[in-house]
Amino acid sequence: MENREKLLEQLTGVDSSKLNYYIELKKRNQEILKQNSRLEILQQLTRDINIDMSMEDILERAFTKFPQTLPCDFFGLVRVRDGELRLMALMPRDFCRIDNFPAHSPTLNVISNRKAGIYNLTPEELCHVQVNPHYPGPLRSLAIAPMFHRDEVIGALIVASVVDGAYSEADLSFVQHLADQLSISIQNARLYKQVSRAKKEWEETFLAVTDPIFLVDTDYNVLLHNNRLSPAMSGFWNQAVSNKCFARLHGRTHPCENCPIKEVQRTGKPVFQRWQTDAGLLLDISYYPVFNEEKQLSAVTIIIKDVTDKTKMEAQLVQTAKLAALGEMAAGVAHELNSPMTVIIGTAQLLLRELQQDAQYDRAEVLEDIVNSGLRCKRIIQNLLTFSRQNQPPATDVDLNAEVERVLSMIQYQINRSQIKIVEQLAPFLPRLTANGPQIQQVLTNLLINARDALGEVDRKEKLITVATALLVRDRKKWAVLSVRDNGVGIAPENLSKIFTPFYTSKEATKGTGLGLSVSLGIAESHNGTIEVESRLGEGSTFSLLLPIEL
Repeated sequence: MENREKLLEQLTGVDSSKLNYYIELKKRNQEILKQNSRLEILQQLTRDINIDMSMEDILERAFTKFPQTLPCDFFGLVRVRDGELRLMALMPRDFCRIDNFPAHSPTLNVISNRKAGIYNLTPEELCHVQVNPHYPGPLRSLAIAPMFHRDEVIGALIVASVVDGAYSEADLSFVQHLADQLSISIQNARLYKQVSRAKKEWEETFLAVTDPIFLVDTDYNVLLHNNRLSPAMSGFWNQAVSNKCFARLHGRTHPCENCPIKEVQRTGKPVFQRWQTDAGLLLDISYYPVFNEEKQLSAVTIIIKDVTDKTKMEAQLVQTAKLAALGEMAAGVAHELNSPMTVIIGTAQLLLRELQQDAQYDRAEVLEDIVNSGLRCKRIIQNLLTFSRQNQPPATDVDLNAEVERVLSMIQYQINRSQIKIVEQLAPFLPRLTANGPQIQQVLTNLLINARDALGEVDRKEKLITVATALLVRDRKKWAVLSVRDNGVGIAPENLSKIFTPFYTSKEATKGTGLGLSVSLGIAESHNGTIEVESRLGEGSTFSLLLPIEL
């Protein structure tokens, strides 16, 4: 009976129908798995668009999944650059080498026609593809799809196999979808690099600014800063537990009264403020509003500029301008005094001559003192005029000792009045040198005034300033040395490197501008010389002007 039923199934084809059904079902399942794999590849490419990956890495991730979707021994990306085709990426990475694409190449045909195509070619037609001997070859089947950016063809995607007739139209459709996703990836990578480069440039610029910059939100939280706070300003910053700006900058537990951020929130305009710290720093603080896309205030940019030195310099410049004006007035007064002194001296000399002729020697001796004092006043006036002259003569042969005597005749009385004794140690027969006399006088005057001020700060039984000249031979070169030595307060070792800095001074604002030594050093260097300093704190200082002697 059973044999009979089997025979009927075979004769009627029922058993055959079941076999075909299962074969078709298996085939459909395989097709579904293939489609799922292709969708997975496309989805993976979509995810890779948002990742900073190289094109080689993106191709490699797709290539590893290809065996489940379609035959693939070679996977390549060709780009159009400067009117030529170039193989930009391939998988495997060492599969082949293509130096140029001939006019008959299928890739060039796809790009020209802007349409994907399947090609089954002979090895001779693919002779420009130099396959690595370690891989199977030659290639026989190619599925090539163009890559677009908007309406422009930017390249082509090549999928190739060593099997003849490996690809169908369905496979070509998948390759085209793959090419479209890769086009998006390429454009995304380009945009990502541009954004990344712009972000990096902005961050580098932000960090390169030497002034402290902060980005603070409307709730006073510090969002971003360039870490440029000076040690004098970083006390509260390092100790603050809260990230609020009032805690970091001011050491407060609540917002400052009349906080500029509130003013920026209210007006939407920048606010500027000057703030003096407990350490004595003077800071200019600027608050700039930052708006979001809805034109609403989202944050405030705070820029802090330390203007302490600038403010001091401005005050010193004002004081220097006053001294310059005073110098002009002194020169004018000297001119005014010059004429009456000439009359006084001339008249006294006439009377002196008459008294000497009349043998009235007692009275003549008094007049002789008047004449000598008048001549001394006239020399002082003349030296003052020479010293203050703006259009100074060029360098000439100068007697250094004579220049010292001219300066001492002007300033010695002022120094002696301070109970300071000047000792002269001028070397005889000192060679003459080429220099600008008035400028040398200016250097010596500055050094003498500094020595006087240094002695004014000590309590000594004997206050001395020694002015000396000498001849020095150093490095086979002869130098004329003019030195000023005092037994005053001296200079601290840490300040020795600062004394020639413009506007640096340890004196009170009313006693100095901080320009004397910097100007003196400039004069010395313009004469190819220099100024050397030796000092011991509490013992005194020696400033030596070295000038070369041309023999």
